[in-house]
Amino acid sequence: MELALASAIGVLGAIGIYLLLRARSFDVILGLTFLSYATNLLIFAGGRLREGQAPVMRDGVAPTLAQHTDPLPQALVLTAIVIAFAMTAVSLVLAMRSRGDNGSDHVDAHEQDPERTGPAGAEEARK
Repeated sequence: MELALASAIGVLGAIGIYLLLRARSFDVILGLTFLSYATNLLIFAGGRLREGQAPVMRDGVAPTLAQHTDPLPQALVLTAIVIAFAMTAVSLVLAMRSRGDNGSDHVDAHEQDPERTGPAGAEEARK
């Protein structure tokens, strides 16, 4: 179980870094999303994975971390998922707006040739 989880964290992190280093807006956003998935899995794994164990205390079971999973990382990951979804949505809207204004989804579109970046870049080049 630990090997599969560590492998998943490593693969998601590697994919996220690879996509983050790309020059297109959508790839960068997707890379940040994969990195947030890897981070969420890492935080979740820090709460001690126990198969068949409840995250709450029960009668007749000693109240130690050896007997229970830690519910705090689960709550943190749930909050992080909601925040990551909202930030991904905002980033996608900004990337779509940037593509509409610049005519390109390249991260450095404002520094490229004015003929290739559309009307917004051509107006800035004239000033």
